[in-house]
Amino acid sequence: MKLKAKILAGHSVSLVFVVLVGLWGIVNLWRLGQASDAILTENYRSIRAAEGMLDSLERQDSATLLLLLEDEQTGVRLFQDNEIEFLQWLGRAKDNVTINGEAEVLTEIETNYRDYLLQVDQLRQGDIDTAAFEVYQGEVEPEFQAVRQAAVELRDLNQQRMEEASDTAQTASQRAIASMVGAGGSAAVLGLVLSFILSKALTRPLEQMAQATEQLAKGDYDLQLIVNSRDELGQLAQGFMVMSRKLKSFHELNVGRIVAAKHRSEAIIDSLTDGLMLVDSEYRILSINPMAARLFDTTPGTAIGRHCVEIINADYQHHPSRPARSPLVGYRELYEHIQATATGTVTEENRQSEPDSDNLLTLAADPPQYYRYTTTPVKTEQGQRLGVVVLLQDITTLKKLDQLKSQFVATASHELRTPLTGMAMSINLLMESAQQKLSANEQELLSVAQEDIDRLQRLVNDLLDLAKIESGRIEMEPVPTQPIKLAEKMASLMKVQVQEAAIDLRLSVPSDLPLVLADPGKITWVLTNLLANALRYAKTTIAIAAEPSGEFVEWSIVDDGPGIDKVHQAKIFDKFVQVETEQDAGGSGLGLAICKEVVRAHSGTIWVESTPGQGCTFRFTLPTQSVPDSVATSVSLPTGIAHAE
Repeated sequence: MKLKAKILAGHSVSLVFVVLVGLWGIVNLWRLGQASDAILTENYRSIRAAEGMLDSLERQDSATLLLLLEDEQTGVRLFQDNEIEFLQWLGRAKDNVTINGEAEVLTEIETNYRDYLLQVDQLRQGDIDTAAFEVYQGEVEPEFQAVRQAAVELRDLNQQRMEEASDTAQTASQRAIASMVGAGGSAAVLGLVLSFILSKALTRPLEQMAQATEQLAKGDYDLQLIVNSRDELGQLAQGFMVMSRKLKSFHELNVGRIVAAKHRSEAIIDSLTDGLMLVDSEYRILSINPMAARLFDTTPGTAIGRHCVEIINADYQHHPSRPARSPLVGYRELYEHIQATATGTVTEENRQSEPDSDNLLTLAADPPQYYRYTTTPVKTEQGQRLGVVVLLQDITTLKKLDQLKSQFVATASHELRTPLTGMAMSINLLMESAQQKLSANEQELLSVAQEDIDRLQRLVNDLLDLAKIESGRIEMEPVPTQPIKLAEKMASLMKVQVQEAAIDLRLSVPSDLPLVLADPGKITWVLTNLLANALRYAKTTIAIAAEPSGEFVEWSIVDDGPGIDKVHQAKIFDKFVQVETEQDAGGSGLGLAICKEVVRAHSGTIWVESTPGQGCTFRFTLPTQSVPDSVATSVSLPTGIAHAE
């Protein structure tokens, strides 16, 4: 018999007892209801009728006295009204004859009342004088008393019957209470006995398994559970013994082999040239290799078990008793990135789309060292996040190569500027002085050469500007500026291009926006560059807007062009990157990279939002006049963002 069936059987017996006691209670309540109904239904109406007849009779007697007092009109009206009411009450009483003797009393009332009416009528027809009072006392009043006595007898008869019915109901109630107590007590005793038997049958195997658990905890795996039942408890006991045998087999395995494999894994992690750190869901360090420990100026033994903020926070680590460590730039962003990964704010999609160069730790030593970090969540098969793995890659060499490349580009661009200027002047001179001496093909070739020289000059100028911004040689002069002034200046500069492109340019820059800290010339260049970029792809409309966003003012440039694919959104702010489309009119591929550097220099953020076929939106932020310099580093970045360090 299954355990479920046993439990249901035990509870079913108790349920049967409860149902029987309930049915018996319903029967008793029905009996009490019948007795109460007899009290209220059978006798209450007759008592009301008797009381009504008495009241009407009393008022008729009062009307007779008014006749004797020579107020005939009032007396007759009062007598007739109450006569009708008396007859109505008498009719109700005759319709509710329910007890023995009640019909005889009603007949007596009706006979006496008829005689009473006859005597009153004779009194009215006689003369009202002193003899009339004697007639009233000798003939009318005795008939009145006879009718009244009969009505009182009717009332008393029904009251007596009500008292008898009440006694009957009380007796039934006492019997019901006694029977309910007996039935309930019997059911409770039987239920307790059955529950005790059932509980013993269920708990005996559980007690044996509890003792076996203590035996397993002590390391004794030789268990012998004797459970005769074939229900779920018996199956659990069999499974318990199978588990103990498997635990014994597992215990007898070569644990040293497992420990050796663990040591090999730890040795591999420790030998990695990249830093590796594992934190749990509470941001406490579970594991850290020596490379990462050296970066944070600690040791693996010291770091494990501590909160990661205590390890990566350069200010927290410094102590007067130890020499100051080299400044670590970007540790706040690292902790925020760990938090975002642990809570699910940073997904795999936007982690791949974020510019890698933004996730940097810089150790301001001599020479400086650069580490790029990536964070990966540790998840179960159900998707529950257990922690975060932080990988720190030393990209110092790559940084140096990038700096050398930038220096080379700047030097080459500077050296190219002089010959390009000479070539441009020569071609312009030829175009002006020797154009008539040249054939049509020669003039076309000269025109193409002039366009190529102009393109090369723009490319060289962009390269030089980018190199100056990256090296910090271009000084930004941020001043409190009204955003509306920047928008108006940009619109005036691009007025001709907008008209030639036949584009509807919509500006939405409120005049009451807070002042921004910006270099007007540089930010105007960013706006015009973004607008020129939008003009190349827009179909009919471009919308430029600015609105407050916390301690920043957020700008947006929206076009209704073909949009940008997700694959390209994270790369369009890199150097020499262009998204090839049918509307592409050429360019150096440096415009957005320069925009990014200018916005970064203003402690702002620039990013792109686009869905292919639904247009494109470029956004960037500028700090307001009251924003501190450190605010920009704590901004949460959307997909495809170019972040300001």
